[in-house]
Amino acid sequence: MIPDTDALIAAACAAADVAGAVIRPFFRARIVTDQKADRSPVTIADRTAEQAMRAVLSERFPAHGILGEEFGLERPDAAFRWVLDPIDGTRAFITGRPTFGTLIALFHDERPIVGVIDQPVTGERWIGVDGQPTVFRGPYGGVAECRPLAALSDAELSCTSPEMFGADMPRFERLRRVVRRNSWGGDCYAHGLVALGLIDIVVEADMKVWDWGALVPVIEGAGGSVTDWQGQPLRPGGDGRVLSVGDKTLLPAILRELNHSPVASV
Repeated sequence: MIPDTDALIAAACAAADVAGAVIRPFFRARIVTDQKADRSPVTIADRTAEQAMRAVLSERFPAHGILGEEFGLERPDAAFRWVLDPIDGTRAFITGRPTFGTLIALFHDERPIVGVIDQPVTGERWIGVDGQPTVFRGPYGGVAECRPLAALSDAELSCTSPEMFGADMPRFERLRRVVRRNSWGGDCYAHGLVALGLIDIVVEADMKVWDWGALVPVIEGAGGSVTDWQGQPLRPGGDGRVLSVGDKTLLPAILRELNHSPVASV
């Protein structure tokens, strides 16, 4: 049985609130950065924010599992699992750019049913629930609604970094050549902008479940889609290739470019 949706949203927002309270004092504070085994950076802000979120969620839903980027998995047999990334975009965070975010997702049987993207410095928050319209809250305006496009050539394309592609770079370049513009950077914030109709496509690789779980309900609730590079639903343990698209009618054309061959409509 799925718990009360309002209670789930309240818990996710409470977790985002405590993470933000931890993170904000460290922003642009020139804190010490450690390097993990995969060479990605981590800070005291990442670790402390995740611990704070775990405490909130465990108190409200003690039977739920929790998987976080920094501290691993608790209660692995639970049917409901919170998936946390305290600072998605640590490179942006440690270099003083407000394009990072806190990601909170709730999975049920390997499918994300709640997702929150929170930017604790700008005060922006996206709240997505499976089957419901996405809610956006922020001081600068914006409506959670992906925009329609007449053609792929009109699209704004984004990706966090070309470094993530490796041997897949030619596939990305094929798509990049047929869109209007490509911009780099953004991490989860760029996916939030897809949900606001400001970016049309985000193509990423090497994404872990805590990187993409929260994005799915947010973008789908705004009318878009989040899939792998074959147009299939994302699953934990997948290949890490993630494609966020605002106008779903363009998905077949995008997949043709990424896969170098015609694909059936999806």
